Amino acid sequence: MPGSTDGSTKTMGVLTVGGLVAVTAYTVALGSNGWLWFGWVVLGLITLGMIATARST
Repeated sequence: MPGSTDGSTKTMGVLTVGGLVAVTAYTVALGSNGWLWFGWVVLGLITLGMIATARST
């Protein structure tokens, strides 16, 4: 069905948002860690790729 996302894409979206919350909480509590933010950006890009792939099929 066009425009819908499958379960794995929704799971990745939830993990990405959860990761953003976790990295933000870590940054507020203990200070910034560039590797955590880098990891979150990579996770976000993978999620966007999965969304784009799911919508094109």
